[in-house]
Amino acid sequence: MTAQSLLQDDPLDDFDRRAITLEDVEKQVLVSGTGPAVIVMTEMPGISPHVARFARWVREAGFTVYMPSLFGRDGVVPSADEGAAVFRRACVSAEFHAFAGNGSSPVTQWLRALARLAHQECGGPGVGAVGMCFTGNFALSMMLEPAMLAPVLAQPSLPMDDPAAVESPPEELAAVRARLDKDDLTVMGFRFEGDKFCQAARFAAYEKALGKRFIGRVLPDSAAKEDGLPPFFESHVTTPHSVVTVHLRDEAGSPTLAARDEILEFFKTRLSV
Repeated sequence: MTAQSLLQDDPLDDFDRRAITLEDVEKQVLVSGTGPAVIVMTEMPGISPHVARFARWVREAGFTVYMPSLFGRDGVVPSADEGAAVFRRACVSAEFHAFAGNGSSPVTQWLRALARLAHQECGGPGVGAVGMCFTGNFALSMMLEPAMLAPVLAQPSLPMDDPAAVESPPEELAAVRARLDKDDLTVMGFRFEGDKFCQAARFAAYEKALGKRFIGRVLPDSAAKEDGLPPFFESHVTTPHSVVTVHLRDEAGSPTLAARDEILEFFKTRLSV
C-alpha cells in the first residue's frame, strides 16, 4: 500500500463509488477489492484517511470492502469545528440513536440489507463487519442478518450518556446471543483501558449479555499514538480511543498493530471458503 499523509485529504480514487438503494434509502458506498465482503463503518467525523487506511488493509488481506458514507465528507481531514458540527448533526439525526433508552439506531436496518447485498455480490460463507466509535455497536445489531458471520466492535461509544449500557435493547441482545450460540459464532471488541467514550463498564455489559461469545481486548493507554493527530482528535478526543485508526502505532511490536492483525485473522477464519 502506497504511503500517504494521514493529515491531508484522501482522494479515495482506488475505491469505486456506488449509489446503493436499500430499504428505499440511497447511500453512497465506497467499494474495492476481491473476495468475501467486509463492511467497514466509519468512526466520527467521517471516512477519514485513517479509516481509509484500515479499509485498505482489509482489502489487501483478501476481502471486498464496502465502506458506506454515513456522515461527514468522505476523504476529508476536517477542522476541529467542522468535525464537531458533524458529530452534533449525527446526535440529532433520525438515523442514529446516540442516547440510552432509544434502542438500536435505525440505520442498522439499512446496514443489514447492505450485508445481504454484499454477500450476494461476493459469495463466500458470509460477511464480516467492523464498527468504530459512533458505529461500534452497529456490527452487533447486524448479526440479526444471517449473512453476517464476523462482527468487530471497535471502541463502541453509544449510548453516550450511559457508560454501563449498550445500544442494543434487551430483546435484540437476546436474539443475537441465541444466534451466536446456534451458529457457534463470536463477537470481538477492542478498546483502550482509559478510553472515556468506551469504558470498562460497557465491555462488562457486553460480557454479561453475550457471555463467552464476547471476546474483549483491552489495550494499555501507553500503546496509543500520541502525536500527529488530526484536528478533531486533538481538540475533542482527549484520551486514547481509536484502536485501529487514529491512535494506531504502525510499527513492529505495537499492540495496536497486533489488534489490527487479530481482526484481519478473525475475518480470514470466519469468511474463508
